[in-house]
Amino acid sequence: MNVLIIGSGAREHAFCSKIKESKNINNLYVAPGNAGTAKIANNLDISVSDFKQIKEALLTKKINLLIVGPEIPLIDGLADFIKRDPALNSILVVGPSKTGAMLEGSKDFSKEFMFKHKIPTASYKTFDASSLEEGLDYLEKIPSPYVLKADGPAAGKGVLILKDLSKAKEELSNMLTKNKFGESGHKVVIEGFLEGIELSCFVLLDGKSYLTLPSAKDYKRIGEGDTGLNTGGMGSISPVPFASKEFLSKIEEKIIKPSFRGIIKDKIDYVGFLFIGIIKVKDEPFVIEYNVRMGDPETQVVLPRIKNDFLDIMVKTASGQLSNINLDIDENSYANVVLVAGGYPEKYQKGKEIKGLNRDCESLILHAGTKKEANKIVTSGGRVLSVISKSTEFKSALKKSYKTIESIDFEGKYYRKDLGFDL
Repeated sequence: MNVLIIGSGAREHAFCSKIKESKNINNLYVAPGNAGTAKIANNLDISVSDFKQIKEALLTKKINLLIVGPEIPLIDGLADFIKRDPALNSILVVGPSKTGAMLEGSKDFSKEFMFKHKIPTASYKTFDASSLEEGLDYLEKIPSPYVLKADGPAAGKGVLILKDLSKAKEELSNMLTKNKFGESGHKVVIEGFLEGIELSCFVLLDGKSYLTLPSAKDYKRIGEGDTGLNTGGMGSISPVPFASKEFLSKIEEKIIKPSFRGIIKDKIDYVGFLFIGIIKVKDEPFVIEYNVRMGDPETQVVLPRIKNDFLDIMVKTASGQLSNINLDIDENSYANVVLVAGGYPEKYQKGKEIKGLNRDCESLILHAGTKKEANKIVTSGGRVLSVISKSTEFKSALKKSYKTIESIDFEGKYYRKDLGFDL
């Protein structure tokens, strides 16, 4: 089978690593990929948003299965583009339709969906530039802290949580009138604040049934103690120590099942991953957000726990046969520590040589912002590498990852040294 994966991060490198294990893989391609995927697959120099070039690759490489990693091509309608084209519509696709992708593409759409289908979530109201004054008034009527979310996709950075009312008003104005988050912030959702601890749940949907994957805990803030700016994600742990069987059962009954039923009832064409960001408030689960793809950095600890042939799972997802899958899960703990470029998530430098990647270690090293230049691997993005280790419990898994990190070096290297501090 010939497979094309869209994306360039550690999530896509994780997909490659799992699919490469399958006895049914023939040719594996990644567009555009990174220096890590280049070692185990064929990188194609194609933008994730260039549908014309993606079509050409699908045809010339005789692709049987397409897996879409990031959200933007899904929000832009890549799955619909393939389905509508007679030359492409026999290709299996893992990734929801443009309408399905609105669950991530619009916070307002997703909140409306949750309320419609009685899925536990925070209260909310949505405002745009024309209703800015109403938004400022609304902030005065709700308790601190204030949660402001850009309506559109913002790479995990479009959420502000502010304690000060005047600062919240200023930021709402910046988002709606000064283009703080570009088009993504032309509408802003103001949510009620929920106090608790977060986890990420992952579900596969095939249009007829669903399959719940292992959950994970991620760390989004740049600073230790969960301080500073939001990032795409600084690390992750799976399984989640505080997610008991009873709590995971509540998530299944109160959130996953009604989400699946809602998608079916609303006739949303949805084949692919559904990421559900959960917050545990006392002992009850509430939805923070939906994403329409696997999370990054969580994929890097979720996929290694799946013992099944991952390519077989992807094929059965795309062909409506998920009900035939019985997951075999590794109960060991996996910990992922993300190495980022100095200055990330704001302005950061690229082109820094990465040393120490070829040394033997106990960890799995997955690439994100890397590329090969003149026989050297150099940094090319904000999040550079994921270092994943396993052990019988998360603390010793983290120790292994931190030990591996000591031997990897590049100018400006930064990582969180306190992952798991809240567990």
